[in-house]
Formats: sequence, C-alpha cells, structure tokens
Amino acid sequence: MELGIAGKNALVCAASKGLGRGCAMALAAEGVKVTILARQQKVLEQTAMEIRDRTGVEVNTVVADITTEAGRDIALTVCPAPDILVNNAGGPPPGDFRDWRQQHWFDAVNDNMYSPIDMIRRTLDGMLERDFGRIINITSAAVKQPIGALGLSNGARSGLTGFVAGISRDTARCNVTINNLLPGLFDTDRGRGAAALIGGGSGLSGDEYIATLPAGRLGLIEEFGATCAFLCSQQAAYITGQNILVDGGNYRGTF
Repeated sequence: MELGIAGKNALVCAASKGLGRGCAMALAAEGVKVTILARQQKVLEQTAMEIRDRTGVEVNTVVADITTEAGRDIALTVCPAPDILVNNAGGPPPGDFRDWRQQHWFDAVNDNMYSPIDMIRRTLDGMLERDFGRIINITSAAVKQPIGALGLSNGARSGLTGFVAGISRDTARCNVTINNLLPGLFDTDRGRGAAALIGGGSGLSGDEYIATLPAGRLGLIEEFGATCAFLCSQQAAYITGQNILVDGGNYRGTF
C-alpha cells in the first residue's frame, strides 16, 4: 500500500532504540524525512546511519532529553515544522505506591503527560495551517489494563489519554489526527523487564510468562512501527482520538 506520506517531515522522540526506533525506521521506509531524538549520542548516530543505509532518506539527529524544556526547544529548532510527531519517552520505574512521594509523581507526570502535551502545543497550529498532521503518542497497554507495580505510569499516561480525547476531535476537519498507540510487551529492554516483573508475581520467569501470552512471544518493533506508519498515512485520515492496542491479544476485554 502506498501510504502517501513520502517527503513529509517527522520528528520521532526517544528513537535510538526500541519502539521509537521501530517507528522511525517504518516512516523512513515510506520516504518520510525523519528527525530522531535521544539522549545517548553514540547509539543515536548508529541508528541514524542504519536508517539511512536501509532507506536512503534524509535523517537528522538531536541529542536531547525531550522531557525537559531545553530538549524540546532543541528538537524544534532542528525540525521546526513537523508534519508527523511521534511522542515517546521512557516510563517511570515500577514500585509500591506507598513509597512514592510528591517528586516521584511530579517526575512521572512531567515525563509521560506534560512533555507530550507541550510538544502537541508547540506543533499543532502549524499542522492545522498546512492541512496535514499526524500526532502519535506512544503510551502503554497499562492504560487499558493497569499493572499495580506500574502505578506511576498508569496514572500519568491515563492523564495524557484524557487530554487527547478532549482535543482530537477539534482537529480532524483540518486533516490533523491525534491517536495513542498502546504497546503491550515487545522485544525491548523495557518489555523483557516488564515480562519478568509480571511473571514474578505468579512465580514465573520472564520467558515462562512470555510463553503464556496469546501470541506466545513478544512483539517486534517492526510490527509496532508498521502500525505507527499506517496511522500517519493519508488513508488513516478518518482515525482520530483512538487508543489502539498493539499487544498480541493480551488484553482480554471486549471494549
């Protein structure tokens, strides 16, 4: 399928590895010029080189922390008018809510709620003026099926979900969509760590728990990236305000 986004500009946050990398690679494969951002320069530059080698598209890099005001300033200096924005940041650590104090919550909300909202604030009007925009927020399957030990993530990402529900309908008539992608367990460092955490609650190792998943395996970042690329396509213009699970069927609910 021709997605109709070749030549567009995309800013992909936390893209040196994991799900962000999968999204950047998939968009580049469709001819999108990508700016990838991460905190570790060496890994970031290696990823950029691999994307260029595989796709031949233009790739810019930004070494910055997207959860800081300065990091967001730098990102939008390098990519001032993105047509596609993929918001992504590492989730807060697991733990017991009894141990979390005000600063723990402030950090979680800053990283996984306020920072993506601020990036939307900074980029949305330009997309509306150009009559094209795709904003993808990478959140978590825990928004639909919370995990007790990930309470900081459950709370902060749910706040972002509510915010997106409130604004995403207002932009659709200008061909600007805002959607959330909710990953389940993927073959990333965080995904394997989460599998070990969840499995441990039932006395299973990470690998043993993974074997119990409906798909019998972890997801691949290429699968996640392909979903992201489709949501950014011309064909997905009628999809907005949605929370799309990519979890291999692990969520057992009807709705």
